[in-house]
Amino acid sequence: MIAKQPDSKKQGFATRAIHAGQEPEPATGAVNVPIYASSTYVQEEIGKHKGYEYSRVSNPTRDRLETNLAALEGGVASKVFASGMAAINAVASMLKAGDHIVAGHNLYGGTPRLFNQVLVNFGLTFTYVDTSDLSKVENAFQKNTRLVFVETPTNPLMELCDLRAISELSHRHRAEVVVDNTFMSPYFQRPIELGADLVVHSTTKFLNGHSDGLGGVVVCTKPEQAEKLAFLQKAAGAILSPFECWLILRGVKTLAVRMLQHDCNGRRVADYLSKHKKVRKVFYPGLPDHPQHELAKRQMSGFGSMIAFETGSLANANKMLRKVRVCSLAESLGGVETLISHPATMTHAALGEAGRRKIGITDGLVRISVGIEDVDDILADLDQALAAT
Repeated sequence: MIAKQPDSKKQGFATRAIHAGQEPEPATGAVNVPIYASSTYVQEEIGKHKGYEYSRVSNPTRDRLETNLAALEGGVASKVFASGMAAINAVASMLKAGDHIVAGHNLYGGTPRLFNQVLVNFGLTFTYVDTSDLSKVENAFQKNTRLVFVETPTNPLMELCDLRAISELSHRHRAEVVVDNTFMSPYFQRPIELGADLVVHSTTKFLNGHSDGLGGVVVCTKPEQAEKLAFLQKAAGAILSPFECWLILRGVKTLAVRMLQHDCNGRRVADYLSKHKKVRKVFYPGLPDHPQHELAKRQMSGFGSMIAFETGSLANANKMLRKVRVCSLAESLGGVETLISHPATMTHAALGEAGRRKIGITDGLVRISVGIEDVDDILADLDQALAAT
């Protein structure tokens, strides 16, 4: 007799991260999901197979990951893609020419690049607003608005929007809400519980956690969303490879413990930077002087490890970033190692100087993804690097 599996919806987060979709492999009892590195599958006769035909359409390793990530966000299903941007592109591909999207004015630079330089060519239109101001969101709606796309906190200025309020407003206008939850991970924030319709992540970041695998995911709240996305996986082919799926399944097992340490270190680093005489301003929702600190406490269960701070000039930022040793000057975020970057020349270079100035990204702004090293070593590294400015 096969033992009845426990209801994953009643289990704690860390238990779901380790077990949902990651049950032992039945043929051998292997505790880790195998990498099914097969492009095709034998059929017993015409139209009779074991559930798999071709790996662009479906793959056992990918199926396991999609089950796992849906459980973590509280969705009915999820679909994974070759990168975070491929996931966002898939969401937009669910629309049609003439549809309108309301988007945050302060998104990761790759998102407006996709919207403004690619998707407008296919008849989609976009309005960018400060999503922390609900009245501006409401004023942006049009008769053809189908989606509201937000990040909270935003990359890199750490501005928040009220997910419950935006969801209620959007639903009154018959628009769906898409939340990029990459910065918080489902450990600290679950937008579906606050009314969101779709959640996207760059799985490259905290979900993977080890800076060794690209990927993206869309978590759905309705079966018809999952059906559309499955068709887009099949039709467009921007799917995640079995090996990348395995890397994320491995990484997500430690998500709970990693996020706790990220958060602990992040709070220490933010407090240190807020008191440093050479730092002009710190952007971190965990600081009491953050304008949306109370909202952060309501809709997030932690503050995370993403911090931005102002050094005052490009020269100061460059002097500091040349000196870091424990911190790694690099693109990306969410790895176990501390990653430090310069948004104006890296993540948001595509916006141009005028575009960055409009939303408040200066040449002196530095973004840090605080890792899980000994925090005293991180602080000592920042201290010696800031001394150069």
